[in-house]
Amino acid sequence: MRIEEFNALPDDDVAAALRACVGIDSWVHLLAVGRPYDDAAQVLRTAGAQATSWTPAEVEGALADHPRIGERPTGSGTAADHSRREQGGVDPANTALADRLRAGNQAYEERFGRIYLVRAKGRSGDELVALLEERLGNDPDTELAVTREQLAEIALLRLTDLLTGGGGSATVTA
Repeated sequence: MRIEEFNALPDDDVAAALRACVGIDSWVHLLAVGRPYDDAAQVLRTAGAQATSWTPAEVEGALADHPRIGERPTGSGTAADHSRREQGGVDPANTALADRLRAGNQAYEERFGRIYLVRAKGRSGDELVALLEERLGNDPDTELAVTREQLAEIALLRLTDLLTGGGGSATVTA
């Protein structure tokens, strides 16, 4: 969608579009009320800057919209569609990988009390498992910070797709 279209969306429609990027109300609200923007890069800069202030509770709440790595979302809607595309590097026919992901997800949830979240877009299944296994060694505070960073990367990639029609021509920084 062009920036002019984004700026002209009714409040409820822009909120729904932004919420599909990440389910954090403060972020959605700030970006919605900040309109009009001059260009997509300005929206992305604002979004990236605001993401640095997400609280642990906001991060934890936003995880509810994300399936486990290696599992396909069962819901419908834009957020589920994003997840399906983002996890395209995970081959569902690779049973060895699926077993490693299942075991890693379980160990992660037992250790940290939440799902393992990682930016999957552009990464292979093997990369996702390696990152999972590496992150199991983090202390809880470090891992929460890494989770926030990964959530911000996902949100900004989704926002870029929204603003560029999936072409990714705007700059994304988290």
